[in-house]
Amino acid sequence: MTYKETLDWMFSRLPMYQQKGKSAYNGKLEPIKKFAAFLDHPENKFKSIHVAGTNGKGSSSHMLASILQEAGYHVGLYTSPHLKDYRERIKISGQPISESAVIEFISDNKWFLEENELSFFEMSVGLAFDYFANQNVDIAIIEVGLGGRLDSTNIITPEVSLITNIGLDHVDILGKTLKEIAFEKAGIIKEGVPVVISERQDELVGTFKSVANSKNTTVVLAERTVIAEYKTGLLGDYQKKNMKGVIATLRELREFKINEAHIKEGFLNVITNTGILGRWQILQENPKVVCDTAHNTEGLRLVLDQIQKQDYDKLHMVLGFVKDKDLEAILPLFPKKASYYLAKPNIPRGLEVEKLLEKTRGFGLTGESFDSVKNALESALQASKKDDFVFVGGSTFTVAEVV
Repeated sequence: MTYKETLDWMFSRLPMYQQKGKSAYNGKLEPIKKFAAFLDHPENKFKSIHVAGTNGKGSSSHMLASILQEAGYHVGLYTSPHLKDYRERIKISGQPISESAVIEFISDNKWFLEENELSFFEMSVGLAFDYFANQNVDIAIIEVGLGGRLDSTNIITPEVSLITNIGLDHVDILGKTLKEIAFEKAGIIKEGVPVVISERQDELVGTFKSVANSKNTTVVLAERTVIAEYKTGLLGDYQKKNMKGVIATLRELREFKINEAHIKEGFLNVITNTGILGRWQILQENPKVVCDTAHNTEGLRLVLDQIQKQDYDKLHMVLGFVKDKDLEAILPLFPKKASYYLAKPNIPRGLEVEKLLEKTRGFGLTGESFDSVKNALESALQASKKDDFVFVGGSTFTVAEVV
């Protein structure tokens, strides 16, 4: 198969949570454990850091990778979802896995994947772990896909675990309360492996400490232990909490030599070093156009606060959501004094624009619907003057269509 044919097979043949939602989530570790055994347990052949959380886990993972790269290490990075190309998910020292490596892995293991009906995410995790093991990375940063306890990445035993924060996202799968969701995220805590919490949430500290005690390990609250602040190439004030978690995590990484210069340069060069996209990413100036992948209540609240700090004449919002988002909680966060350009992200799970238009009007937001995200953005740009501000977001998949 060609690279495109390989991806088409991966995307269409097997379930993919980002496309189908809850129906693609199996909540079991047995399939990935069986696949890992078939691959001769690559997860045991490299050191790792495991990163979970509702918001900030992607940014934190890229920051960790960038700093370790600055320190001269050969660093694997596994994240999800991707925005433009599947290979964004699997990188070593900023370089995406080659198309030929993806083709070869799927071709070699296709019979096993078919026979055992592995999910899209399970095969991706197997590919990443096998690639990192074969390429002899010094350490890999592994971002959880969904939750933690039953996530396919949760077969590693990391040097340290990082949980960024807890918010009400994927409540149909992870639980309807913050404590229930925290318990699922805490599922990445391993026996004797320290866990860092980026953002202290008083009502959840007990949950983390209880799980940590059962695993004979400690909880590090980054907000209490990290005072130093750094500049970062990732824009947005909300990155400050992520940065504290990253620094606290690196302090627990005893066997790696990381100095102040590595930390400083790693934060500054995170975009260059890792190629991260979609985090308060400035697409153009005059008018300024910014996109951000924040897609739940907590993440969007931070981004909208950041927008209010900007200097502009008029605000234009290009939005698209997926079907399972709680719009009753999300839409009240958006300012009424803005023009809205609405579209359906181009995936099966995208929310139909007619439904979104009806919902936004119910919350007093004035806007129009468009047949694509691209056309919505073009209309927003045509209506904007040089001192206006245009934001694109609501979903990772909305942003993927403009970066």
